[in-house]
This record gives sequence, structure tokens and C-alpha cells, in this order.
Amino acid sequence: MDTITLHSEGISGVTIVPNTFIDRFMPTANGAYVKVYLYLLRCLGSNCREISVSSIADFLDNTEKDIIRALNYWDKLNLIKVVYNKQKEITAIYLCDFSQMHSSIPAAVTIEPEPLAVKIPVETPYIPPKKHEFSEEEVLQLTENDEVQSVMHCVEYYLKRPLKSTEIQLILYLYHDLKFSAELIMYLYDYCINKGKKSTAYIEAVALGWAEEGIDTQDKAMEATIAYNDHLNAVIKAFGLNRAPGQIERQYIKKWVDDYGFSVELIREACNRALLHTQKPDFKYTDKILETWHKKGAKDMQDIARLDDNFIKSNKAIGRKLTPTISSSSNKFNQFPQRTYSPKDYAELEKKLLSKGL
Repeated sequence: MDTITLHSEGISGVTIVPNTFIDRFMPTANGAYVKVYLYLLRCLGSNCREISVSSIADFLDNTEKDIIRALNYWDKLNLIKVVYNKQKEITAIYLCDFSQMHSSIPAAVTIEPEPLAVKIPVETPYIPPKKHEFSEEEVLQLTENDEVQSVMHCVEYYLKRPLKSTEIQLILYLYHDLKFSAELIMYLYDYCINKGKKSTAYIEAVALGWAEEGIDTQDKAMEATIAYNDHLNAVIKAFGLNRAPGQIERQYIKKWVDDYGFSVELIREACNRALLHTQKPDFKYTDKILETWHKKGAKDMQDIARLDDNFIKSNKAIGRKLTPTISSSSNKFNQFPQRTYSPKDYAELEKKLLSKGL
């Protein structure tokens, strides 16, 4: 499901940031999470009621996982309510009315929200180390480290220009607070820049995603990214593309890899079938095939063969039920009720013909 309907309880018309949010929730929240909440308020203020995780990620230059982490964080604090369907897709987001919160509620970090009846349980959101501004003395001290100097020189080489102060702050945050090794930081920048993403916000979002997933070495990061690249290359070859997939197409591949957990072999098979059916590289049709396989619990090619056999048998059974049973002596003329004529009937017919002068 691509779109999410957005609802509010008492917040409409203009972009309003409640004082309660600023006073009690914003100081303890991650900056990226704050931006997501503010963007939701902005969408409501402009009557933009249909959004998607990908559209929010694009606007804020973050990853989709980072957006989902932010939504889960605010949901846990009861500032929003995130509604899921049976496929664990977000279908609606409700922004709660702050006027219903009593002033005696303690600090945000101590709130224990009641579970939502319609919500699928999620894991406790990852809370990264709080990002702070390194002072000039701290920057001088940390940049004297040989590993940090190597990272900075390497990143400058990737960017083909000197580092900005915000980029230096991010590198120090990754090294000092997130405890990323020099090799992991260099691979992080190499990975993001090769994808055409150079902003500090995007690179930080990827880093936080890796930290949440327990990726703390270059080998683990390479394993995670290569798995996606293998699937990407398989799709390009199966469809015969002479270009790199676009953003929406990459989202489809990411869904097949991360959400469905399909192997390269199964994704390639789905691409081949879509190509044979539509005569073009149709990502949407391929997604329908893989979604069906996922719902039916297919894990490998043996499962696909079993599903194919069941489909063929089912069609044959339906065909037998729909085929009428006609004896060999029957034809299109004797399928109607036959009438027997008596001599009296023939006499009446002859009389009518004579009266008409025939």
C-alpha cells in the first residue's frame, strides 16, 4: 500500500506546534524524530491528507527506516497513533489532541502508552546516543587522533572538497558516540556517495539504521549492502535494463528483499514471468507475483512449483464442472422438446393454408 491517510483530533487549518510538544517532548527527542512530527503537522495544515513513508523520507532526505523509527517513537509516547493492516503496512496516522493530556503527566520519557487494539505490536524503538555540538577544544582533541584524521582525509577525497563544519561534527559523532570504527565510517561514506547521497542528514540516517541493526563492523555493513546489490543486479539482468532502476523501482526491490526476504532466484523468476506476460519490465506486475507468493508462504523454487501444480489442478477441476455432459447422439436440433403431430393437426394446417390461397 503506497498511500497513508492522515487524520487529526483538534489540529487543523494552519501549522500549529503545541506548546506541550515544545516544552515536554521536543527537548528529549532525536532531532530527526522532531522533524517528522513537524512535517506531519505541516501536511495537516495544508490539507495534504495522503502521504507515504517514502514521500516523507524524500522530503526530509532520510531513509524510510528512519521515518518508521520516528513514527514508532511518537506512537509509543501517545503523541500519534499509527494504524497497521494485516500485512503490517501503515494505513493511517492520527495526531492526538494535546488538550486531552493532563498537566500532571510526568516527563515524556516516563510515559507508558496503552496498547492500541488495531496496532500490530512493534519492538521498542532504538534510542541513539544524544547528538551534541562538539566544542572547539573537543574538535581539536579528537582530530589529533590518527584514525579520525584518516577518516577525514578519506571523506574529503570522496566529496572532492574540504569538509564543512557540520560534516566534521557528524564524523566525530559517529566515531565518539556511536562507536563506529574508522573503516566502518569510510565505508559508510563510500556507500552513500556512490548512491548519489551526500547530505549529512541522509548519511546520519543510514548510520543510525546500521546502529539499530547491530552493524558495527565494515564486514557486516558490506554483507548487508551486497545482499541488496545482488538482488538489484539480478533484476537489471532479468529485465534487460540498460539503466539503473529509478527510486520507485528501487523501493520495490527493497520491499522484496527486506520485507519478503526473497532470494535472488525467486525474484529473478518473478521478473521473468512478468516479462513474458506483459512484454515489458513491469515492476508493479512483478510485485503482485511476489506478494502472492509471500502470502502463500513460498520460500524457494520447490514451493513455487507446488503452487503452480495446485493452480493447474484447480483450473482443471473448474473446467470439468463447467463442461456440460452431452450424449454422442445429441445435436443442436434435438436439444429442443419434440412435438408429435396427429392426422387432425395436419388437416387443420391444410385448411389454414388453403384459406390463405397458398
